[in-house]
Amino acid sequence: MSADPSGAQPSPGTETPAEEKRRTRWGPIFWIAVVIVAFFIIIAITADWIAPYDPLAQDLVASSQGPSAAHWLGTDQLGRDILSRLMVGSRTGIIGPAVVAICATVIGTLLGLWAGFSGGLADSVTMRSVDLAYAIPPLLLAIVLVGILGGGYWLAVVVLIVLSAPADVRVVRAAVLAQREMPYIAAARTLGLSQMRIAFKHILPNVAPTLAANALLQFVVALIALSGLAFLGIGVSAGTPDWGLMIAENRAILDLNPWAVIGPALCITILAVSVGLMGDRAFDVTTKRTNER
Repeated sequence: MSADPSGAQPSPGTETPAEEKRRTRWGPIFWIAVVIVAFFIIIAITADWIAPYDPLAQDLVASSQGPSAAHWLGTDQLGRDILSRLMVGSRTGIIGPAVVAICATVIGTLLGLWAGFSGGLADSVTMRSVDLAYAIPPLLLAIVLVGILGGGYWLAVVVLIVLSAPADVRVVRAAVLAQREMPYIAAARTLGLSQMRIAFKHILPNVAPTLAANALLQFVVALIALSGLAFLGIGVSAGTPDWGLMIAENRAILDLNPWAVIGPALCITILAVSVGLMGDRAFDVTTKRTNER
């Protein structure tokens, strides 16, 4: 082991060049997660063409069978092919959570920027509204609203957007407050730039890493929430290829074909973990690179 010729040692709390280089690399775990998420997206897009069976086709003669050459993951109580239903079910597993994450992030970003940068009455009114929203259990409210209104999948998505946005408002506002007193903001004000231009051109790029990581986290939360609602029979119609609903429908045949439950449970878990890992790593890398600029 060679010694530093200068005899200097890194001061506590500082990174060595090697550690800094590792921190700014995406790393193999991130790329594995990207490949897994891309795989699910491709399956969702091509499910109609590559699924071996019609996911709604029933065959009572072949009901509750285990894995075989004809049905790789077996069949459910109505003889429907589990693998085909998993493939088609990836659509509700991806599209709904993605819509929730994108819309909640956009709403939260706009309100968070406005509240954090404007301050005063705008900040106070916005944050009191957010506090009120936080006082209501979101998943319980979603169950009540979707159940009473009798809506389907997209009503559940809209409800989750409304319930998820307050968390984004808080995150964005906190990031904006940290940036608002920085010297570059004072310089922009001195130059006479408008508040909107300062907010969107200067502050927003600096809080973008936080937004990206939070959007991916919102995807995970929405995936679990929508799957939970489907498990309870809320938000999706009976028989719809949906991972959460598949778990609920096939509990009775767990001893006959465990893959009817394990399959959708694994899909939810793997997708949620992969997106979460992408969010964590994206936040670390982009934050480091933003701070270096």
